[in-house]
Amino acid sequence: MSLSVPLIHPLDQSAIQAARERQNQLTKPAGSLGRLEELSIQLAGITGKNISTIKDKVIIVMAGDHGVVAEGVSAYPQEVTPQMVLNFLAGGAAINVLARQVGARVVVVDMGVANDIDAGRGGVTPPLLIQCRVASGTMNLAQGPAMTREQAEESVQSGIDIALAEISKGADILGTGDMGIGNTTPSAAIACALMNASPEKIAGRGTGVDDDGLQRKVSVIEKSLQVNMPNPKDGLDVLSKVGGFEIGGLAGVMIGAASKRVPVMVDGFISTAAALIAVTIAPQCKDYLIFAHRSKENGHALMLEWLGVKPLLDLDLRLGEGTGAALGMSLAESACKILAEMATFGEAGVSQIVE
Repeated sequence: MSLSVPLIHPLDQSAIQAARERQNQLTKPAGSLGRLEELSIQLAGITGKNISTIKDKVIIVMAGDHGVVAEGVSAYPQEVTPQMVLNFLAGGAAINVLARQVGARVVVVDMGVANDIDAGRGGVTPPLLIQCRVASGTMNLAQGPAMTREQAEESVQSGIDIALAEISKGADILGTGDMGIGNTTPSAAIACALMNASPEKIAGRGTGVDDDGLQRKVSVIEKSLQVNMPNPKDGLDVLSKVGGFEIGGLAGVMIGAASKRVPVMVDGFISTAAALIAVTIAPQCKDYLIFAHRSKENGHALMLEWLGVKPLLDLDLRLGEGTGAALGMSLAESACKILAEMATFGEAGVSQIVE
């Protein structure tokens, strides 16, 4: 499969201007709703509508396994990946709870889980799990490329296709989520490769490794960069050398959504690594991404800074799954409603500021 990157248009400046003008007429001091005002204006530019609406929310949780777990970089065994996928399908994970709270659908995708998932177990019907398996987990990035370039292209293309399919069903905002034991290691390696940053600054404790585990993780990332020499100007090269199938899939979701003027609420560390890949492949897509939160994971703040973006929340989250994205969707909906439903000074008969 060869990757077909769709055309992404710039934000709609006339919609941005109209939204900004309306914000300045609402019954409040200008700027007093802070980031909610900025968010409503960004959403106008994304959608091309002066006042955006958010009704159909979809969180796409992509799962994949990683050969690098053989290096002892995770506190949990690889069997947890398919077990958690079953938990998502059964509605019992944190992302399911928060998605229900904000009225979002959860779409679960197997991008390359190492072990088979018995999606029929416990009354869960297989169609709830989308199968886009590139392979049964990546190779060990400490020993060589995580995947072939063709597999990297396939993972991104699958993400684009899934985004387009969900948008065709009516989704007007997508959220990104992940599941994959060991996936903070490739995510950190991606950040190091693209940002020219040292692993000590980017790598964190992930699922909760101890001091020895963290040092081992740093060493593995250093080795992966030396062995593979990923090209920072080529997002697909970086993805193939040190990435993961679910990371490529999430990058594709971002690119696909941007091509249809649909905003993407980006979750934490792993999703931001996917955003780094997406922006390297298709720079124009960055304007369509909203970063939900700043993760507690070490390098996330540096990744956000490199992208030049401000997250909406800072709650010390480090779970993944799309949990931060779900919370961010609630803020996006609130921002739209403020712009749409709040009275202007003229409508309410309220005196404006004295010049």
